[in-house]
Parts: sequence; C-alpha cells; structure tokens
Amino acid sequence: MSKVTLVLGAGIIGVSTAIHLARRGRSVVLVDRRGAGEETSFGNAGLIQREGVVPYGFPQELGMLIRYGFNNRIDAHYHASAILKLVPFLSRYWWHSNKSRHQVIARAYAPLIENSVSEHQDLIQAAHADHLIRKDGWMEIFRTTGKRDTELAEAERLAREYGVSYRALNRDELAKEEPHIRGDFVGGLKWNDPWSVTDPHGLTQAYLTYFQSLGGRFVKGDALSLETGASGKGWRVKTDDGMVEGDDVVLALGPWSEDVTRKFGYRFLLGVKRGYHMHYAPAGNAVLNNWTMDAERGYFLAPMEKGIRLTTGAEFANRDAPKSPVQLARAEKVAREIFPLAERLDAEPWMGARPCTPDMMPVIGKAPRHEGMWFAFGHAHHGLTLGPVTGRLIAEMMDGEKTFIDAKAWSPERFRP
Repeated sequence: MSKVTLVLGAGIIGVSTAIHLARRGRSVVLVDRRGAGEETSFGNAGLIQREGVVPYGFPQELGMLIRYGFNNRIDAHYHASAILKLVPFLSRYWWHSNKSRHQVIARAYAPLIENSVSEHQDLIQAAHADHLIRKDGWMEIFRTTGKRDTELAEAERLAREYGVSYRALNRDELAKEEPHIRGDFVGGLKWNDPWSVTDPHGLTQAYLTYFQSLGGRFVKGDALSLETGASGKGWRVKTDDGMVEGDDVVLALGPWSEDVTRKFGYRFLLGVKRGYHMHYAPAGNAVLNNWTMDAERGYFLAPMEKGIRLTTGAEFANRDAPKSPVQLARAEKVAREIFPLAERLDAEPWMGARPCTPDMMPVIGKAPRHEGMWFAFGHAHHGLTLGPVTGRLIAEMMDGEKTFIDAKAWSPERFRP
C-alpha cells in the first residue's frame, strides 16, 4: 500500500511538491483553506527569475536607510505601529545583508535559481501550460546614468560568476523595445534568461489539474488543526471531508507556516514582506511589450492576461494588518507618467504576504524533532520561481534519494538554538 502524504498549503510551492510526490507513487492529499494559488501565489509579478541568484538584501548605506525612514517611497513602506515587533527579524535581516555575508548567501542560494527554469519546464509541459509562458526575459529601465552603470556592472558580474545572460539597451534600443514608454530614460537592461507567466494563478491551477490527473486529491481544510495520528504515529488534519490522515506531512504554508511550526515548538523568525497589485487597461492602442521595472522608482509593469499588472515593492507590517495600499497609489501616479494606463480593472487592490527568513534563503527539509514532518517555505520574492525545484528536492529527500543538488544550505537545522 502506498504511503499517504499530506501537503498543507496549495500555493505554487505546495502544488509543485504534491506533484513530485504523486509522481513517485505516493497517495497525496493537498490541503488548503482556500482554492489553489489564491493567496501569495496569486499576485506576484509573474517571473521565473533565472537571473535572480542574489536575494534581495536589506540596505546597508546610511543615506539610503535615512531615505527609507521618511516612509514615502514605492519600493518600501512600513507601518510604524509594527516596527517594535519586527525589530528581531529586521535586525537579523540587516546583519545577513552585510556585503561579505550576502555574497556567501548568494553562492549558496544560486543552485536553486540555476535550476528554476528547467524544473518549471518539466511541469509546464506535463500540465500543458505552455500558453501561459513567455520566454523573452524582462527589462529594467533607468532614469539616471549612475543607476544604469551600477546595474550594468552588477549584470556583468552575474554573467561572469553565474552564467546569466543580459543585454544593455541604449536610448534608441529602449525606444524600439517599448515605443509607448515615454520619459527621459537613459537606457535599459534586458535579462534574457527568465521566463514570464501571463497568469500566475492560472499556472498554479494548471499544475493542480495535472496533480489531480496523477491521482492526487485536493480538499479544503484547516492546517492549524494538524496533530499527530490517533496511535501517536503519522499525522492528521481536519478538512471539509472529515479528518484526513497521512504517514507524512509537508508544511508549505508560506507566511502562515509559522502558525503551525510554533505549535510544535519551532522558532524560525519568519518575517513577511507584503505587496500589492492592480490591473489596468492600456489607453488607446498602447502596448507594453516587456515585463518592465522602473528601476529608480521600484515598481513593476507586466502585460498579463488580465491587463497590465502594476506591482509594488515591500511593505513591512504585521502579516494580518488591514490593507494600506499607499505604495500602489504612489506607483500608479508615476506609472501613468511613463505609460498610457487607462482605467483600473480590479474592484480593489490585491495584497499578498511574502514569507521571508532573515538569511534570505528558504527552509527546505526534514523537521529536526518530528518524524514524518517536512518544511517547504520562506521563499520570499522567489516563490513562483522556486516552486518546482523545491517540490523535487522535498520528494527526493522524503524517498531517501540523493538530491539532484546539495540541499544542506536550506536545511531547517540552521535555525536550531
């Protein structure tokens, strides 16, 4: 009889993990309180970021920290009422972002990113989801020569050290790429390797359908009800279909993972970066060709199936605090100056919460003190990017196989007191 495995959390990480486990002959039950991909996986910028080998660090320059302190930017915003609660996470995040430590982290992080596109390709083909994918990279555009030169120098370093591919764009080349973008931009940077997703929620749904075709089962349930089995072995959780039991359980609950791990005595110092998006119709016959970041301002414009999606930077706040989309309002004002956006297409701004660890790397591996419990969370800005590679790693670990890349750097053991 095949092992029964519970996967808690049906975002891109959980669904990808469920697929890889089902492929190995396990009986897999995927559990979420909502539909698949309806939380953090719903509202990202839609990038599979092969170039993203360097995780987003905390600013180190005093001048930049002072500017962030005024709390009037698009790329970062904070709730003053939440700062004291956030200090333990932010202070460790700042410490790990020191240049020398950050470089070590990037080298450890890179193998995940380097396999992101190939692992997605495997599932995209199996799920017949090619219609949701574009393979022409994304673009940063620059208002100043200083920012342009700094970013191009970093791109050259990443090309040399990690094999990423890019192309520098002068003014004329940028205008050819994006004839409807206006403003005094001095040039751009085209990342060639990443893929983009025209509907991230649709991709998760396609993966879910593929998982179900493998015999997997998806039910709605309460992850907080997780407890050991009646005999003291295995795990069980309450669902709309009653109590469901399994031999193993994978926690892939994103920013809600901490709610369950704390129940079992783990302390991961998990933080969140909240983010917002809104869709817009283009005005007239305007077309946005590329996934585009306004580098100095810190927002993203993405031509998705539902319209042009504008996404903000990070909001540091309590995870469950009410929406405060001030960054979106700031970004929309600036975005309308550079591209002819028409009406808003969503009834209200969407908000999601990215699960972040202070060392900027995810938690992937076996729970140190509980048999049959596994962790797959903390992917910060790269949840969509790293869903399939994480799923494959977890499945290989659970079946006692040699993992296709060394996974020690992301082990939960690094958080043990």
